[in-house]
Amino acid sequence: MSIEIANESGVGVDEASIVSAARFALDKMEVSPLAELSVLLVTLDVMEDLHERWMDLPGPTDVMAFPMDELDSTRRPDAADASPALLGDIVLCPAFAKDQAHTAGHSLTEELHLLTVHGVLHLLGYDHAEPAEEKEMFGLQKRILNEFRAATAAVRRQDAQRSADDRLLGTAGLDRVAEPPGEAG
Repeated sequence: MSIEIANESGVGVDEASIVSAARFALDKMEVSPLAELSVLLVTLDVMEDLHERWMDLPGPTDVMAFPMDELDSTRRPDAADASPALLGDIVLCPAFAKDQAHTAGHSLTEELHLLTVHGVLHLLGYDHAEPAEEKEMFGLQKRILNEFRAATAAVRRQDAQRSADDRLLGTAGLDRVAEPPGEAG
């Protein structure tokens, strides 16, 4: 799966973790590994312009999704037999997301993960205009985010354990690979 990210927002963010969140969501939704996605982080001014031009709504917003027209609109692209496609673009505004993160009581990175998953779901045809759609989309978004957090925490625990094991082996002098008998120089 190809995921391109460009940060033109002027805000320092963990781009790799945003790509990881997008990849995790796409994998969970069983999107073809040949699919392509673009993630763009922009300033408040750029987001305001996009929001007004494409949604006819004033002011900036947190996330916008621009699906590509080549997807078959008669069925959802996350169906198991979906063909490879350019999914589209997700546009994030970290400056806008900072206030939301503060209000929600979590980090900007966590907010950007949420917005990334939200954008992926929009690209896959999910919406929240109607109550039933909102319940489905936000339930799926919550499940994907919880699974992503759990997977990320498990990797961190595994890395910490590996580091602790390496330090212990080094202290005990067991970090060197022994040469097989009879091959000593």
